[in-house]
Amino acid sequence: MRRSIIILTIVPAVGAGLFWVTSGDDGPKPAAERFLDAWQRKDYASMRALTDGAPADLEIRAGWDGLGVTAQSFRLQGVGKNEDAVAAYRADLTLGENRTWSYDGTFGFVRRDGKWLVRWTPAVLFPGLAEGQKIVASRAFPDRAKITGADGSSLTGSPSGSVQQLVGPVGAATDKAAAELGAPYRKGDPVGLDGLQRQYQKRLAGTPAVAVGIVDAEGNRVKTLKTFGGGAGRPLKTTIDPKIQKAAGEAVTPVTKNASMVVVRPSTGEILAVVNKPGGYNRALMGRYPPGSTFKVVTAAALVAGGRDARSPVGCPATTTIGGRTFKNAGHEAFGTVPLRDAFAHSCNTTFADLAVRDLGQKRLGQVATQFGFNAPIIAGLPAVRAAFPDTKDDTALAAASFGQGEVLTSPLNMASVAAAAADGTWRSPRLVSAADAALALDAGGRKPEPPHALDPAVRRALHVLMPAVVTEGTAHAVTFPAGTAGKTGTAEFGSGEEPPTHAWFIGYRGDLAFSVIVEDGGTGAEAAAPVAARFLSALSG
Repeated sequence: MRRSIIILTIVPAVGAGLFWVTSGDDGPKPAAERFLDAWQRKDYASMRALTDGAPADLEIRAGWDGLGVTAQSFRLQGVGKNEDAVAAYRADLTLGENRTWSYDGTFGFVRRDGKWLVRWTPAVLFPGLAEGQKIVASRAFPDRAKITGADGSSLTGSPSGSVQQLVGPVGAATDKAAAELGAPYRKGDPVGLDGLQRQYQKRLAGTPAVAVGIVDAEGNRVKTLKTFGGGAGRPLKTTIDPKIQKAAGEAVTPVTKNASMVVVRPSTGEILAVVNKPGGYNRALMGRYPPGSTFKVVTAAALVAGGRDARSPVGCPATTTIGGRTFKNAGHEAFGTVPLRDAFAHSCNTTFADLAVRDLGQKRLGQVATQFGFNAPIIAGLPAVRAAFPDTKDDTALAAASFGQGEVLTSPLNMASVAAAAADGTWRSPRLVSAADAALALDAGGRKPEPPHALDPAVRRALHVLMPAVVTEGTAHAVTFPAGTAGKTGTAEFGSGEEPPTHAWFIGYRGDLAFSVIVEDGGTGAEAAAPVAARFLSALSG
């Protein structure tokens, strides 16, 4: 049998005890390097294998449970080759908000079965750390910043349930919420649970002051190691106008079915009021409904852009058949050949179905729908669905889409923006906060709102003739509106059956205010939705 020969030499060393130089042994340095590398990678199994006497809760201790470390770096500074050698290392720990705590540590070694192992004591993690002690980071959040209306008044505690829904509640963070927010947040911290409080949590909450320290087994602070100052939260100013919000809320109050109302400023795209009745679901921003005849604003715009005007003669028969499907007007009304203005005012489904197929086509109607914000993402500061005008598969589907049925879907917010575009001549992406703040919302991810879409001047002129006619002599003439009101009723079928139920719509504008109203399963727009708009405008005019 061949035997290996080990030569042991004892060499005196000044100030370092005795160096143990063994053939085939590089000393404890490789073990120290592997240990620190495993610690940096959070590979606790490898750390345990490289440690003599590692505790059962090594993952918790070395993982800095309670410290909130988001990144860590451990660099070996030096180590000798003697049995009493000590490894020196540098630790750099990031605790969230890019705040770094650095310190210098050391640990010793033992040899077991020819292997160098790190000798475990709590001081391996931090110099002087004793058994039963741990390092934690305590946080103190500043007072939460306010969410205000356009006039600077606080919206927190608003008497309007719809405003409270927009603002959202503040409560204890769940594990999931804390993980999404990242350090320094932990379960139980006060965070926005919904609405603007959630979307702008970090802005409103500010930066907590952090104190890193050693505590004993009972949680009593033994020593403070490092402190970081906090930063105050920044207020969030919304575009909500309390006066307009109040008028909208009171206008919707008498409605007994689910209803929503949105008011925007055409010249800026600012959302001035949002009302949901009942609360619990923000149907004003997130609801998806067929727009019914309110979509005729878009189809009429496409026809005018194609060469027609408000005086152009068009046919309005009681029924028309397209692709084997019969389309009819409400109550089977027929008006014969009339100006486009009258067909719009009386909401002739047959007129728009025929003209969409004959004069427009899918591509052209889709292009104009895009000009009114359909298929564009809404970056408003809160989550909001985009209005959808999908490609139609045939003439029958195109005819249905021309008056807001089929697969066309939209929200009250989207339709208020359609009315605003008709009023101002430019579609603007609606927003609840400044454009810059909207892009910083949690769900926006830095995306910028869609740029404004200027309509053809002829379209604006025509809509300023068509929409007032709806109020003065068309489908909404029986409702008393303040002078200068323009609008469009909508009765949108949903469900199935010979006479399916309908949502009631009314959209319109007066001066630099544009609005939309929907009453779910409310019947006709003239009977259920238009009176809400009239009450709203009358309250502001009085």
